[in-house]
Amino acid sequence: MSVLPLVFTSGWASGINAYAVVLLLGVFGRTGLTDEVPASLQRTDVLIVAAVLFLCEAVADKVPYVDSIWDTVHTVIRPLAGAVIGALLAGQSGSLSDIAAGAIGGSTALASHFVKAGTRMAINTSPEPFTNVGMSIAEDLGVAGIVTFAMFNPQAAAVIAAVLLAAGLAILFFLWSRIRRFLRRRAQRREEKRLAAEAREVTGAPPL
Repeated sequence: MSVLPLVFTSGWASGINAYAVVLLLGVFGRTGLTDEVPASLQRTDVLIVAAVLFLCEAVADKVPYVDSIWDTVHTVIRPLAGAVIGALLAGQSGSLSDIAAGAIGGSTALASHFVKAGTRMAINTSPEPFTNVGMSIAEDLGVAGIVTFAMFNPQAAAVIAAVLLAAGLAILFFLWSRIRRFLRRRAQRREEKRLAAEAREVTGAPPL
């Protein structure tokens, strides 16, 4: 079970930024920092794709409302990435079954994804963009720091990830009213766009 803390930590981090996790693990494996990273994550093509997607996320994650759209798209991608990474790590070490590791990594990634997405929805109820930028930078630094720490002390890193996940879920509970407000505003904007489009069709006005 020695790989379990790393699987849990990578799952938590994948729910926040899966591309950063793939990139970091691949680099750590390529540089010989750890033997826990499977060769499939160290491939050059995998690292290039992960780096490009990480840069895309770095931009999208700092723009109000665009970040929430990006999170919606990644509701499936992040948990799937956490499950695949967990299974690969388990297969590399042989100390935990691939199915169990995939379940742990995927479920942990799903939970941390919901914390991230929900927090962003609450932040987007505020019109200023600076909180989005600050939160995005903090998340990226947190993922980088925890994953790097996990290479040297996986047990302690897993404890930190568990505490951060529990704290995030608690914060998400208290922010639920703001999240519902965000969802209502988004639904209202969609309805206004639909009504405006129908009005243009009736009047024969050209589309905007």
